[in-house]
Amino acid sequence: MVYLDYNATAPMRPEALEATLSALKSVGNASSMHHSGRGAAARVDVARRQLAELLGCSPGEIIFTSGATEANNLALRSAYARGGTLATTAVEHPAVLETARALTAGKPDTLVIAPVDSNGIADMGPIYEALRTRDVALISVMLANNETGVLADLADLADLAEAAHEAGALVHTDATQYVGRLPLDLADLDVDLLSLSAHKFGGPQGVGALFLRRGATLPHRPLMIGGGHERGWRAGTLNVAGIVGLGAAAEAARLNVRAESVRISGLRDRLEAGLHARVPGCQINGSSAPRLPGVTSITIPGVPADAVLAAMPNVAASDGSACSSGAPSPSHVLLAMGRTRDDADATVRFSLGYATTEEDVERAIETAADAVTQVRALMAATAAT
Repeated sequence: MVYLDYNATAPMRPEALEATLSALKSVGNASSMHHSGRGAAARVDVARRQLAELLGCSPGEIIFTSGATEANNLALRSAYARGGTLATTAVEHPAVLETARALTAGKPDTLVIAPVDSNGIADMGPIYEALRTRDVALISVMLANNETGVLADLADLADLAEAAHEAGALVHTDATQYVGRLPLDLADLDVDLLSLSAHKFGGPQGVGALFLRRGATLPHRPLMIGGGHERGWRAGTLNVAGIVGLGAAAEAARLNVRAESVRISGLRDRLEAGLHARVPGCQINGSSAPRLPGVTSITIPGVPADAVLAAMPNVAASDGSACSSGAPSPSHVLLAMGRTRDDADATVRFSLGYATTEEDVERAIETAADAVTQVRALMAATAAT
């Protein structure tokens, strides 16, 4: 199997797997005061520090969650509890976009959704207008799109954060696809909240975090109550093994992110060049915008993505977001970028990562090209009968 679906989930890094297994062999509730409990708590403290070092923040600004979906919900639901308007973009992950729509249901005037251009770059004009004319509670803008890999401009986001703070609004970013793949320093970004999931950068599934900047005036609205865990923000016994694995993955990513991003970017370019050469008519979505190093969203007009994926069972890729796979509607991201429904249904996403090799890329090019040829031939034969 050639695994090119890192945006869905990355293989666990060896360091994270070893740390997780070691923690699983230990016993102890991190909230208990006896020796075993203190040992578990110490492991959690180490992981919190490791993640803080990756993000450029204080360990005390990290709240561990079950993943980015929970972290996104915690951020949006808490901010909206004080009233006002939510502002976001048309290409956010459903964990943000659908949460915002659910919170503002029946009150459409309290939700602002900024459109994007053909490359997936958001027009922040409506958000700035909302800051001037409304009481905005929270702005949520993702750092890297999960389907196309298109990046937000960090300088523009910092400027938006400055304007938001002057207007009394908080700024949240869904950094699920960004963290561990490109260098990040929250000291420069100036957002108030940031969501992430461990399994996107080589940690275990089922664990993530919300960064909450010290001093941010966020109403205290935990999704789960029943204990004082995570400073009262998330009740429930800590997932020690998962958190330890997250920390180990964060440490490995921090040490290697710059070199990995350069190498993976080269592999992504090689993949795209090979597909362009072997698959006539293919188009790269967001190709004129800055993108994550390892992500390519490729549209092959007239060729259904699900048929292409079925024709290359030895290559793991995706026809969009893994969180939306099986959904009857086409990608909301591609539709927002102006693609037709047919083109959205003809789009395959390849996402590369730290363990991807040159051999993986060459095999993927050959296999994908052969798959498209097979599907086109079958479609032509079917049309002729």
